[in-house]
Amino acid sequence: MQKSGLIIVIFGLLIVTGLVMSIVENQITLEGINQGNGKVSSIETVIISVDLDKKITPVGIFAVQIMEFKENAISAIILDPSNIEIISQKINEETLEKEFDVFETGTYQLIIQSSDEDEIYVAGAIGSLPDANKKFILSIISLSILIIGMMGLATMAVIGIKNKKKSI
Repeated sequence: MQKSGLIIVIFGLLIVTGLVMSIVENQITLEGINQGNGKVSSIETVIISVDLDKKITPVGIFAVQIMEFKENAISAIILDPSNIEIISQKINEETLEKEFDVFETGTYQLIIQSSDEDEIYVAGAIGSLPDANKKFILSIISLSILIIGMMGLATMAVIGIKNKKKSI
């Protein structure tokens, strides 16, 4: 019984390690991405800024999520470091995610605005495109550790049930 208790603890620790790795993966994915939220209306805007280096990040990404979606009410604008509009996009769905080219180093801005009088709650993010390879490797590692831990616990549960039946 001592061995089985130790093995259960080990598999439990594997599950916890997998969950921690998953959190680290999310942090690495969101590294370099600035987020913001607030209410927009015809007089209020939400502005989110991020510093991008064209040598490190040739492609940027932005996302906008609308909580109370209204057709043709919200638009997103991306300004480059020279305050030149490089993207202007009407948002016709609850969530928009789009990439843009980083042509010069500096501060890029995501401006979320509305043509509607009513306040609409929005969330936005802008930053560098996450490294797909790094994200993939970390997700495979964390998922593998989680699966091993869960399979181990399930196996120990089956063995425990079989041993109980034998002892009866």
